[in-house]
Amino acid sequence: MMEEFKKFIMRGNVLDMAVGIIIGAAFGKIVTSFVNDILMPPIGLILGQVDFSNLFINLSSTPAMTLAEAKAAGLPVIAYGTFLNAIIDFLIVAFAIFMLIKQVNRMMPHKEEPAKEPRLCPYCKTEIPDAATKCPHCTSDL
Repeated sequence: MMEEFKKFIMRGNVLDMAVGIIIGAAFGKIVTSFVNDILMPPIGLILGQVDFSNLFINLSSTPAMTLAEAKAAGLPVIAYGTFLNAIIDFLIVAFAIFMLIKQVNRMMPHKEEPAKEPRLCPYCKTEIPDAATKCPHCTSDL
């Protein structure tokens, strides 16, 4: 069983997948930083000094000025600003992956399968389906 597990782990696609997950996690951190630290502050400034990561709905009667303050106090909140940041993160990652796959597809040669020769009746030479046992044109047994 250990030998079989070793063969499974050493297969190329498993190693490729592991590398992809590691690179994806690192890329996700870069995108999150880009959204939170570079993209959202100017958008918040344009929208009137709004800090998206600090937008929340306090579900308790205890007042809290910031999301961090509410979380520290253990107050129930709906952190919709954090959710908006996560949506923007996702859209950026999805767009980056789309562009990457588009470029890879452009560089990869497309293997087109050669057109299959049609099956012909040996008697009347008309095209017939592959599964046919009798020619529909001349009714010959095939």
